[in-house]
Amino acid sequence: QLQLVESGGGLVQTGGSLRLSCAASGGNSSFYALAWFRRAPGKEREFVAAINWNGDSTRYADSVKGRFIISRDNAKNTVSLQMNSLKPEDTAVYYCAARPGNLHYSAYDYWGQGTQVTVSS
Repeated sequence: QLQLVESGGGLVQTGGSLRLSCAASGGNSSFYALAWFRRAPGKEREFVAAINWNGDSTRYADSVKGRFIISRDNAKNTVSLQMNSLKPEDTAVYYCAARPGNLHYSAYDYWGQGTQVTVSS
C-alpha cells in the first residue's frame, strides 16, 4: 500500500515562497497520478494541483494558477509543490494524494498526513 509523507511546510510572509515535498513509499508511485490538496481553518478540503504519471499533464486550481508549480521525480518517488507569491489565504494544511490512472480533481485513494503552511500578512 502506498504511503505518502509531506515535508516543507512552515511560516512565511506574504509574497514569500515555500517548496513542499511528498515522498512515496510502499510502491512505485510512477504508476500513480499525484496531487496536492489543502484544508484551511473552517473550510472544506480543496484541490490545489495534480500531475499525471509521467509529468506531461498538470492541472491547477484557479486560485493558485501562475503562482504554484507541481512537479515530480519518478526516480525518487517524490512530488513537489513550489509555491510563490504566497498570500494569507494560502494558509492551510497541505496534503499529498495519489491515485492509479489519470489525474483527477477529487478521487484519490492514498493520502498523506499533511503539512502546515502559514502565510503571515
